[in-house]
Amino acid sequence: MEATVIAKYLDVAERVDPIKYVGRVIKVQGLLIESRGPQVIMGEVCRVEVPRGKGLIQAEVVGLREEVVQLMAFEETAGLEVGSRVIASGSCLEVKVSDKLQGRVLDALGNPIDGKGDIESPWRYPAVAIPPDPLKRRRVTQRIATGVRAIDGLLTVGRGQRMGIFSGSGVGKSNLLGMIARNTNADVNVVALIGERGREVNDFIANNLGPEGLARTVVVVSPSNSPPLARIRGAYVATAVAEYFRDQGRDVMLLFDSVTRFARAQREIGLAIGEPPATRGYTPSVFDSMPKLLERCGTSDRGTITGFYTILIDADDMDDPVADTVRGILDGHIVLSRRLSQAYHYPALDILGSVSRLAPVVSGPVTNKAAGYIRRLLAVYTEAEDLINVGAYHAGSNPAIDEAIAKKKAIDDFLIQEVDEKSSMTETLSALAKISHIEIPAEEMEVYKKSSPAGDVFVETPPGFDALL
Repeated sequence: MEATVIAKYLDVAERVDPIKYVGRVIKVQGLLIESRGPQVIMGEVCRVEVPRGKGLIQAEVVGLREEVVQLMAFEETAGLEVGSRVIASGSCLEVKVSDKLQGRVLDALGNPIDGKGDIESPWRYPAVAIPPDPLKRRRVTQRIATGVRAIDGLLTVGRGQRMGIFSGSGVGKSNLLGMIARNTNADVNVVALIGERGREVNDFIANNLGPEGLARTVVVVSPSNSPPLARIRGAYVATAVAEYFRDQGRDVMLLFDSVTRFARAQREIGLAIGEPPATRGYTPSVFDSMPKLLERCGTSDRGTITGFYTILIDADDMDDPVADTVRGILDGHIVLSRRLSQAYHYPALDILGSVSRLAPVVSGPVTNKAAGYIRRLLAVYTEAEDLINVGAYHAGSNPAIDEAIAKKKAIDDFLIQEVDEKSSMTETLSALAKISHIEIPAEEMEVYKKSSPAGDVFVETPPGFDALL
C-alpha cells in the first residue's frame, strides 16, 4: 500500500513540472549522490526514490555544478540506482519546536525516537540559521551555576557564555556534562550527542542524566554509525531547539558532545564533493562551518544559551587544528587531565590549564581575589611538586611552598566531587572563603534569579510573535 502511494506521489510530481520538481540520479559514489535536476537551492531537502518499492530517502543539496545536483543522504544509500527519481521539497531542513520537547529524545532530523509519540506543534525552526545580531546581544554580566565546585568557584561561567571542554577519550567528559545537566540552575537543557557510540546514548540518559535531569532536557542523538550529513544536521537541530527556548525568554544550557566529530563529518562531506584537504586533512569548509555553528550560542535580546562544547584532543595535543580553532572562538576552555583521572581525581579539571574569560566580569571582586589565591597556591605547589615528592624540599625554606603544602589537602577536597554530589553556589563560595581565609560578602554569594513579567511563568508564543505586535 505504501509503495503504491509513493509511486503515485512521484508520478504526480513528475507530471506537474518534470524539470523543476523531478531529477534523475546519474551517479552514486560512496557518500555522494549526483542527479541531473531538479531545480533546487543549496541546503534544500530532496527525496530520492529507492526502486522496487523500498520507499524514499531524504537527502540534502550540498553542491551545484552546472546542471548536476550533488546530494548527501540522511540515511543509508543501499538500493539506489542510476535513474532513480529525485524530488525537490521546496524547503530546507526544519524542526518542530514546542515546550513538549522537554524530556524527549530526537534524531538528527528532529524526529522523536523514544517511543513516546509524535510532537504536535504548528511551529518550526530552521535547522540552519544565522547567529544573533552582535549589536543586539545582551552583555554577559550574570553567572550561572553548574553545581560543580571547581567550575563555579575557580572557572565561573556567565549566562550566555560558551566554554570548551578539551580532553582525550576516557577522561570523564560525559560524567562532567551529566553533572552540569543535573545540577545547573538553567531553565532548560539541550544535549547534543553527535558522533558518539550508540551504546553511550542510553548510558548517558540513564546514568548521567537520570529521571530528574531528563525531565527538563531535550536530547538530540546522531550516533557514529549515522551518515556524515546526519551528524552535521544533528548539531544544527540541537542548536535550533536551544534557540527556540532562548526566544521564549529562557536560560538554556546547551551541552554539545562533540565538536571534533562534527568537524570530522564535515571533512567527509568536503572530501566527497571535491574540496582539497588543507590543515591535517581538514577541508576549508570545516573551518568555515565551525564559527557559524558556535556563534549561534550565546545571548540574544530575549534569553540566553550557555554552551559547553567538548573537543577531543588526539594524544592530548592542544594544537590540533579543531582544538586550536575552537579555542579561538569560545569564551574560555576547561582542560581535563589524564594524569588526574588516572589518580582518580574527578572531575579531572586541570585548573591551571583552564580559563574562563568572563569569570572576572560575572564574579565579584572579593570572589575573584579568593579564586586567585587558590590558583596561586596550586601554581606554587605544581612548580615544587617534584622536589616535594622526592623529599628534597625542607620545610621552612620557602613560605609560599609551605603554605601550598599545608593547604593542598583542603584544595583537593574542594576540587574532588562525586558524580551524584551537588554543590550550590553558596556552598561553593563558602568553601572557597574558608580555604582562602577571605570573607566573601553576602551580595557576591547571591545567585542570579531571573524573573519574567508573568511572575516566573513562561508563556509559550509562536516564533516571531513579538515582531507582529
